[in-house]
Amino acid sequence: MSLTVVGSMAFDDIETPFGKSGRIVGGSATFIAWAASNFVKPINQVSVIGGDFPQEELDALGAKGVAFDGVQVKKDEKSFYWAGRYHMDMNTRDTLATELNVLGEFQPVIPDSYQGSEFLILGNLTPQVQLSVIKQMKTRPKLIVMDTMNFWMEVAMDDLKIVLKEVDVLLVNDAEARQLTGEVSLVKAARKILTTMGPKYLIIKKGEHGALLFHENHVFFAPALPLEDVFDPTGAGDTFAGGFIGHLAKTKDISFENMKTAIIVGSAMASFCVERFGVGRLREISSEDISNRLEQFVQLVNFDIDLI
Repeated sequence: MSLTVVGSMAFDDIETPFGKSGRIVGGSATFIAWAASNFVKPINQVSVIGGDFPQEELDALGAKGVAFDGVQVKKDEKSFYWAGRYHMDMNTRDTLATELNVLGEFQPVIPDSYQGSEFLILGNLTPQVQLSVIKQMKTRPKLIVMDTMNFWMEVAMDDLKIVLKEVDVLLVNDAEARQLTGEVSLVKAARKILTTMGPKYLIIKKGEHGALLFHENHVFFAPALPLEDVFDPTGAGDTFAGGFIGHLAKTKDISFENMKTAIIVGSAMASFCVERFGVGRLREISSEDISNRLEQFVQLVNFDIDLI
């Protein structure tokens, strides 16, 4: 039940109302791997790093069952770097610096040891890179999940639409769903994506307001857990994606009903992520922590009602 994860392994420098992180490890593939590794092994990582990426971070991920045959190491270059500052509401942020470095010329290569992966998740990268990975898979995975963002809709919409035809599940936030379709209503946006663009399933992330899952004429809503302190939302969406695909890979069940459970698992993992800067909280959680958090979600949405 192997899972291949494609995305960035990078450095972040984050400022929130709670403080400053300094230079810490981040990147979409890093967050996805930390979350998914609680449910499935091996995690076949596909990324690129510079010689400055800490070996202790690789060792920690390796101990969680992450394989690095598909991670290119360019010893004389620097890893991708992003710096940002969050506003008081923690939903909006300003990008202070973006240095592509090794990511600028990234050409992923899928090693033979990764072939046959049943599940593939494409973290937020250029559509050309995402398509390249799909084309390199000799046997199509059982499920392909893809994340993207508004930037690619602005600069590479044609390429993005080509990749969308190849994937099963699309992950976007509410603003991106509207931008992709030109529809104000999220229900109309979902219908347009599912009927004309390729994916069979659509997940619209709404940050602290939860997530929506669409499939055919079915809709499922999962709330976010109300937290007293949201310390750092960076990577929460990727952590959500890692929990989601990790549960599906563990159960090998890609039905709509099981995706509903996977959405809750993803939301639970994201609720851990925001409690600390970077991957700090994800590094220390146990299976008992995850079970207890899932139980909180059950209590949050469970109710009895007498219909009039």
